[in-house]
Amino acid sequence: MSKMSTDLVRHALNGPTMGTRWSALFFASPEFDPAPVRPALQTAVEAVDRSMSTWKSDSDLMCLNRAPVGEWVSVAADLRLVIELGLKIGRESGGLFDIGLGDAVGAWGFGPAAADTHAIKAAMRARRRAPDEILEFGDDGIRKLAPVTLDLNGIAKGYGVDRLAETLQALGICQALVGIDGEMRAIGTRSDGEGWTIAVEQPDPERRAPHSILALQDAAVATSGDYRHWVEVQGRRLSHTMTPQTGAPLLSSPASVTVVARTCAEADAWATALMVAGPEAGLVLAMRNRLQALFLMRQPEGDYRSLGIGDLFTKGLEPMAAAAGL
Repeated sequence: MSKMSTDLVRHALNGPTMGTRWSALFFASPEFDPAPVRPALQTAVEAVDRSMSTWKSDSDLMCLNRAPVGEWVSVAADLRLVIELGLKIGRESGGLFDIGLGDAVGAWGFGPAAADTHAIKAAMRARRRAPDEILEFGDDGIRKLAPVTLDLNGIAKGYGVDRLAETLQALGICQALVGIDGEMRAIGTRSDGEGWTIAVEQPDPERRAPHSILALQDAAVATSGDYRHWVEVQGRRLSHTMTPQTGAPLLSSPASVTVVARTCAEADAWATALMVAGPEAGLVLAMRNRLQALFLMRQPEGDYRSLGIGDLFTKGLEPMAAAAGL
């Protein structure tokens, strides 16, 4: 039997970015030409990486970091947008999301260079001000009013996912799931009208395994955890998530926090903020900002205790064992 013209065709694409890979799964009519899609998506994420990477010495962000205090620096529109969003979430989180911790991130070895004891001590002694008190925006770009090293690793990947989604929508695609290394954004529904099935990862440093699933539609999801990137100090693993007050990695935190929000940049940043907040204060903060969030805490017996807020995490979450077809 020939395929009906109204049947949708499934397309799956991927490519390299930010030291990992992006992915795009979408449905389109048989007449749709997919040839321009992959290069358009690759161009979109490369632009984000080129602008916001701390691993590329010539990125717009690193040029801003190197600029002398008081000097205006012209920046790309997307970098300005992400910095402004990071500052906004910093204010709304009471400073728990802080894009001004680049010195601490680098000192502890979570950037291109290895950990440095002297830099760690300097980062922990530094008197810190909120980044929105230090950065000034104008027609000529951005300038620093005091020394600060910006780091957008807690939001740039999510923004890259948003750019993937926006690129597909600009090409007329209205049913898609895009992601970068587990940060995901859903556009519309699957071809059967159901939400996109997303696995919430179990926070296990030894293997990748799903903890539970949720169905996502016209929303984004991001997870921050202590189980993928860490340094070991005196036999103790320390998470890559920094505490703004100390300039050091979190000493006590949930194993992971998963956030569903309107955009992936917002979900990405809020997942970091809620990791720093911890489960009790984090639930209050999530409620205040109308976020859906899931906290997973390790238990002595080896399993996980979960705390959730929002329908997706209090009603719509399913144990992975019950998920048919996955």
